[in-house]
Amino acid sequence: MAEGTVLHYRQGRHHQNTRQNIIKVAEDAEGAQKMVGKSATWTTSSGKIIKGKITQLHGKKGNVRVLFTENPLPGQALGKKVKLE
Repeated sequence: MAEGTVLHYRQGRHHQNTRQNIIKVAEDAEGAQKMVGKSATWTTSSGKIIKGKITQLHGKKGNVRVLFTENPLPGQALGKKVKLE
């Protein structure tokens, strides 16, 4: 089971999309490409599990975009680890 680090929300000039996050999963784009299609889960301190899916690459430095459809990640998740399955 791999891990990734939540870097930031995906955002534009005037808003940020809390359902889409940028996650660091590898050191380069080739390693990150292997993770596309897998699921990402983040567990809160109270035990609630928030699940998302890795949709595509984000840049060439090993970052991917993750879409959390049911619940968006809270601000406390920034900088924390997520499990990748």
